[in-house]
Amino acid sequence: MAENLNGMRVAILATDGFEQSELLEPKRALEEAGAKPEVISPKSGEIQGMQHDEKGQKVTVDRTLAEARPTEYEALVLPGGVANPDKLRTIPEAVAFVRAFFEADKPVAAICHGPWTVIEADQARGHEMTSWPSLKTDLRNAGANWVDREVVADRNLITSRKPDDLPAFNRKLIELLAQRGRRRAAAE
Repeated sequence: MAENLNGMRVAILATDGFEQSELLEPKRALEEAGAKPEVISPKSGEIQGMQHDEKGQKVTVDRTLAEARPTEYEALVLPGGVANPDKLRTIPEAVAFVRAFFEADKPVAAICHGPWTVIEADQARGHEMTSWPSLKTDLRNAGANWVDREVVADRNLITSRKPDDLPAFNRKLIELLAQRGRRRAAAE
């Protein structure tokens, strides 16, 4: 990925139970493209990753949800794992954080079970989306058009189904951020 995202700050919202590859691989891809991703969590310290059903590595939290402001970031990444978004969608501050990115028309990228938080923020309606197959009915009931594709980009919302889709997910996220950066530079 040859794009230079010129230090764009990107929030990665997660808590214990995130799917390890769905946080670490987008974070690495963003860093390689010149962005500055930050792990945001309801708690400080470290959060526990999972590799499917087994414990994975822990990741250091850069800022707590109480410290982070959506206005400080260019985009939001929502990793999956079953427990992670299931916990986040029960935390009003996390839901408000997600909603703020949609209201500001900033990119949101959600993979696997990550769209659960998009549903809870009442932002799925009218979007074409994909996810882990078990969320299909949830997304349809929330007003989304669910499709089974590797990556779906609908306006500023990017979604993917599973860890195998990460290369396409990362490419689409970086492409969208680079386009925003070029538009901003042209407007200056």
